[in-house]
Amino acid sequence: MSLLFFGKGMLLGLAIAAPLGPIGALCISRTLERGFWAGVAGGLGTALADGAYALMAAAGFAAFAVLLDTIALPLQLVGGAFLLWLGFQSFRPRGEVTAARTGARGLLATTAATFVLTIANPATILSFAAIFAGLGLAGEGEGVGMLVAGVFVGSMSWWIFLSGLVAVLHHRLPAAFSLWVSRVSGVVLLVFGVLAIAMGLPNLVG
Repeated sequence: MSLLFFGKGMLLGLAIAAPLGPIGALCISRTLERGFWAGVAGGLGTALADGAYALMAAAGFAAFAVLLDTIALPLQLVGGAFLLWLGFQSFRPRGEVTAARTGARGLLATTAATFVLTIANPATILSFAAIFAGLGLAGEGEGVGMLVAGVFVGSMSWWIFLSGLVAVLHHRLPAAFSLWVSRVSGVVLLVFGVLAIAMGLPNLVG
């Protein structure tokens, strides 16, 4: 039974992580700039946030509903501003950075950045809550631990796969590919940042 919960959680983690959004664009950009482990570090931040949100949703979500409703708007605005900052950073001139020069501080900073971005997106927990409720998984006390572990493993597996794929293909691509991916990634981050702030501002002034 525990393995069944783990398997369901792993599939959910993959399903939540796989769609390419701002986190995926950032993970690809970091992998091209700094190597495989930088991409994995970014994925780790997202997987940890996915696991935290999955724990809330699996626990029933009700206990967290009031808190999330209170902080949803600040989270959305802060997340949007952070996306804008990351987007602008992607257009800054930079020298070539190799994987060997990426230190622990850089990896930890990447993990922290993607964790904040994922946590600052209330839509993530709403997605988990809707899926868990639809599958009848919310409130499953005995299987919560395995379910959450499965979500983390599924999400992390996707980011390891994506980072590995990009790292392998990187050596077969034109030298300018990394620059253009960084710029496209920056545009994606800017668009998502503008949308997040635009959707939050009416509630702030209303």
